[in-house]
Amino acid sequence: MRFLADMGVSWRVVAWLREKGHDALHLRDEGLQRLPNGKIFEKASSEKRIVLTFDLDFGEIMALSNNRPMTVIIFRLHNTRSAHVIDRLNRVLEDSGDAIVHGAIIVVEELRHRVRRLPFN
Repeated sequence: MRFLADMGVSWRVVAWLREKGHDALHLRDEGLQRLPNGKIFEKASSEKRIVLTFDLDFGEIMALSNNRPMTVIIFRLHNTRSAHVIDRLNRVLEDSGDAIVHGAIIVVEELRHRVRRLPFN
């Protein structure tokens, strides 16, 4: 899978994804630290990447995207340490692979994750 990590996501999460064989990119890798959310969304869409973010704005951007076939994974965690984020992301990847591939908003919480598949009706 191809991922694009927003600035709130640790580079350690990106490194872990790469170790697992994924094509993972952090905004910092390309000097795009100040890229606005709309542009991040466009970049991810054009490069067919899954957005990893802590920013709730991406849910709204996704809802207004005319059901563009992509996935946004939004972390809503109190514990934002890399090891915990990796643990939760690993669980999402194990449980929701089909939804990730076909387009969804996935909200990751401490003990569960919610999947809303595309298209939104």
